[in-house]
Amino acid sequence: MNTDTPTVDAAPIPRALATEAVHAGREDLAALGLHAVPLDLSTTYPSSDSRGEAARIDEFAATGARPDGPPVYARLDNPTTARFEDGLARLEGAESAVAFASGMAALSAVLLARASEGLRHVVAVRPLYGCSDHLLNAGLLGTEVTFVEPDGIADAIRPDTGLVMVETPANPTLAEVDIRAVARSCGPVPLLVDNTFATPVLQRPLEQGARIVLHSATKYLGGHGDVLGGVVACDEDFARQLRQVRFATGGVLHPLAGYLLLRGLSTLPVRMRAASATAAELARRLAADPRVARVHYPKLGGAMVAFEVYGDPHAVIAGVRLITPAVSLGSVDSLIQHPASISHRIVAEGDRRSSGVSDRLLRMSAGLEDVEDLWRDLCEALSAAGAGRPVPVPVASTTVPVPVPLYVRDAVVPAPARTRTQSQPAAR
Repeated sequence: MNTDTPTVDAAPIPRALATEAVHAGREDLAALGLHAVPLDLSTTYPSSDSRGEAARIDEFAATGARPDGPPVYARLDNPTTARFEDGLARLEGAESAVAFASGMAALSAVLLARASEGLRHVVAVRPLYGCSDHLLNAGLLGTEVTFVEPDGIADAIRPDTGLVMVETPANPTLAEVDIRAVARSCGPVPLLVDNTFATPVLQRPLEQGARIVLHSATKYLGGHGDVLGGVVACDEDFARQLRQVRFATGGVLHPLAGYLLLRGLSTLPVRMRAASATAAELARRLAADPRVARVHYPKLGGAMVAFEVYGDPHAVIAGVRLITPAVSLGSVDSLIQHPASISHRIVAEGDRRSSGVSDRLLRMSAGLEDVEDLWRDLCEALSAAGAGRPVPVPVASTTVPVPVPLYVRDAVVPAPARTRTQSQPAAR
């Protein structure tokens, strides 16, 4: 017998985050005789026991719990997607996670679940991702929002407040919020933290008092710019509500996306640390550049950097050759965009500016390229933008890069209590 293989009776073994990222959602593969995660593309599943299926569907309708046994229908549950959910829940330290077709579908499900209990009011701190801001402010789902500064949260809470929402570091200014302090201000109202920029590699909001964690999985969780998805990490009670909303509204994650996202989790710590080191060094150099008016880089660290230029920001976008001028972030290649024109265009101009999104602000997502190549490309684009004193492209830097604080660099995550031994891959 291989004593290194977990058994059903084995005690939980604490594991580092990097280890957990590789193994979470895959614990049963060896027992199934598999190494790679199986991809289940079925939309429906045969069953001769219609009475048993009826009972399982009734149970899901009543509780929202994942059905036991083999799957029933892809809109209700999918084995491959469930593996990604298990993996992300492990990394965030949550009881459960529920995946959706996009980050916006995930946020919509949260709002609908709270509204179903008559709790339609949301208290939020700007800035948020532009479409999140719009969804809250436009009342498309019947919600009403009050935007406040972090120290005004407690006073803004009403009897019908169902949610407090913050994004930290924020999109696109990278402003940070003290999650513990905000959680204390929320009282019994659940705090949702959009953790897209930080990921569980840098920050685990549930450990700081948040009750719901939101990710646009399209970004760092996927990591390669080839998959759309969203996911919510939370306790099992709220996860059951979200599964029922997902089933009713159809905002399900495709199993191929679930497969790619689970694969993305396995390299997430390595990618985040490498890209964060590059972003920190770029932030240091930009701060010393006379063509740059201001640099935004969070104390937490991370792979995002924002900066305001003296010259024409649109010329910078047009001038890059290596860096990709595109929306989104979190890919292995570096991306740059002008928030006031794209990601936050949908937010009213006055609200954009009051939350720090100026017309000269650029947001860059550092990828895995060499920092010297990225810096050369930025320098040439900044020179093309004019204003400020042009500086020559520097030779390779010999200075020590800015240290990147990694909140859970040495985090230990409790291991699963047992290994699944289903007769078929991840059937539930």
